[in-house]
Amino acid sequence: MFSKEELTAAAALVHARMPPTPQHSWPLLAQRLGCEVIVKHENHTPTGAFKVRGGITFIDWLKRTHPEVPGIITATRGNHGQSQARAATAAGLRAVVYVPRGNSIEKNAAMRAFGAELVEHGDDFDEARVEAYRVAEEEGLFIVPPFHRELVRGVATYGWELFSEHPDLHTVYVPIGCGSGICGTIAARDALGVSTRIVGVVSENAQTAKLSVEAGHPVETNDARTFADGMAVRVPVPEALEIYGAGAERIVTVSDDAVAEAIRAYYSDTHNLAEGAGAAPLAALMEERAAMAGRKVAVILCGGNIDRDWFAQVLAGQTPVPA
Repeated sequence: MFSKEELTAAAALVHARMPPTPQHSWPLLAQRLGCEVIVKHENHTPTGAFKVRGGITFIDWLKRTHPEVPGIITATRGNHGQSQARAATAAGLRAVVYVPRGNSIEKNAAMRAFGAELVEHGDDFDEARVEAYRVAEEEGLFIVPPFHRELVRGVATYGWELFSEHPDLHTVYVPIGCGSGICGTIAARDALGVSTRIVGVVSENAQTAKLSVEAGHPVETNDARTFADGMAVRVPVPEALEIYGAGAERIVTVSDDAVAEAIRAYYSDTHNLAEGAGAAPLAALMEERAAMAGRKVAVILCGGNIDRDWFAQVLAGQTPVPA
């Protein structure tokens, strides 16, 4: 998807606006799982999630190629919206962000703080996305899709950092929502020529990516009701499916209970916050610990933006139920 030179250039652009994120090997996680575990801490970015990288590269591309555009419009559950609002407003552009009704209160507040004009519409991400596309044409705004080559080139820089330092990884677990994260990880692996296996992780309540890979074509689901909102997608992105369908070793599912347990494990073993999608890779590794025993494995902690009420429930041993 990208050459090594293209990712090196993307990394230089991203690192001019934020430092590389840490990748730590935590001994308590190793004891828990029986393998060496490298955590890629995308919860330590300026927005608390990996999406910030794609905002940097996308808005840089947009300003160079479409200087006449007055602003952007996009749909999100939170982290993508923070990324685009942060980069767009810094570039002097208007940023309109659509979210579904009942979206995370704290992610909504963060998006507004980064300069987003926030609009609630629809009952889930996919309904908000359709409306954003409609309004884009009405208002002359540039639509930022959930998947775009320049978004992925930025996101791929976390994989570039990870594989540059740890080329000997056996397996990396990556969550899948619309697919930029796993596609960026695959792109970085292939550009750097390492042989790491990549396992995609979805919620058992939002299986569109897994069902689509198994069917060999996009498969929509009727709902995607999970508190791991970064994975709450009903409609797969065909361009992303083409990449992870071929580049991932397999796609696995995790329950909301398993995700909640992984959030507790992150807090107990590393004192880091993980949102649902951010903890999903660890949840998958916890379920596959026997197969990974003695190996060097990485998990992408893609974000730490969990609402306080949900985090309190998780620490109390409960599993949050989305509205």
